[in-house]
Amino acid sequence: MKTMMRQVRLNNGGWMPVVGLGTYSSENDRETTQQAVLMALKEGYRHFDTAKIYGSEPALGNALRNAIADGVIEREDIFVTSKLWGTDHHDPVSALKETLQNLGLEYVDLYLVHWPVKLKPGALNLLPSEEDFDELDLETTWFGMEKCLEMGLCRCIGVSNFSSKKIQQLVHFASVPPAVNQVEMHPMWRQRKLREVCQKHNVHISAYSPLGAPGSFWGSNAVLDHPILKSIALKHNATPAQVALAWGLAEGSSVIVKSFDQRRMKENIGALQLTLDDSDILKVQNIEEWKMMRGEVFVNETTSPYKTVQDLWDDEI
Repeated sequence: MKTMMRQVRLNNGGWMPVVGLGTYSSENDRETTQQAVLMALKEGYRHFDTAKIYGSEPALGNALRNAIADGVIEREDIFVTSKLWGTDHHDPVSALKETLQNLGLEYVDLYLVHWPVKLKPGALNLLPSEEDFDELDLETTWFGMEKCLEMGLCRCIGVSNFSSKKIQQLVHFASVPPAVNQVEMHPMWRQRKLREVCQKHNVHISAYSPLGAPGSFWGSNAVLDHPILKSIALKHNATPAQVALAWGLAEGSSVIVKSFDQRRMKENIGALQLTLDDSDILKVQNIEEWKMMRGEVFVNETTSPYKTVQDLWDDEI
């Protein structure tokens, strides 16, 4: 029996499934990604997360269009998130039109500013050099995001990797507030201050790397190997991954998981059936904190607006 997908209501009145499948994967080819998406649909996933910089938009779109054509799913029943890369801050509308062309879809459900970083057009590298940085004008970028919404290219707009301070700056001038802030969040990086600020402004927190991104170049097995999570898992006859995900869901966030392995897909979505008790939550609050995705590639002392990692995260690291 497939787990029924829970949803969260966003500030625009729309609904978003609380478990999403991330499609960033440097090692997988297009066919592997397509097969993983079709497998995820069968397992009950309805939220799919991509980005221009991931290179997975064409594969994701192809899989979803095939599933729709085959009657497996209807477009209204899936939620697609993509993101504006730093090179496209000058023209979010054109960037989203390119994303929609890649996906072969008429709209995305959620479009996010990927990082609070503006790069010069053409600097598509994940590791920008000093000459690639441009002056960030978030107000102009956000106006472009609002234009995407106004044109019907997306159903809602939001941000990713924004600190509390940047969220507060954004809601101050935004005509349309961000619906979502997608950030690293897991039992070893709990984002308490950011969650409080986002809750105050009715911005939903969506957690990427909710398991600590094991297997990625920035991640670690530290979350899944943590003895506290292992002991909670043993108590509930669950896995440490399910405990980590259930913790994020209990704290009110959605979670974006990334596995193309069917067994792990089942395991991850199974976290929806796990309910942690107050003592479990308290134990997690006592785990030492460690931010894994630090964003050092966006920091330099000359051309970046962020001279240190602390600048990038406004001392929340």
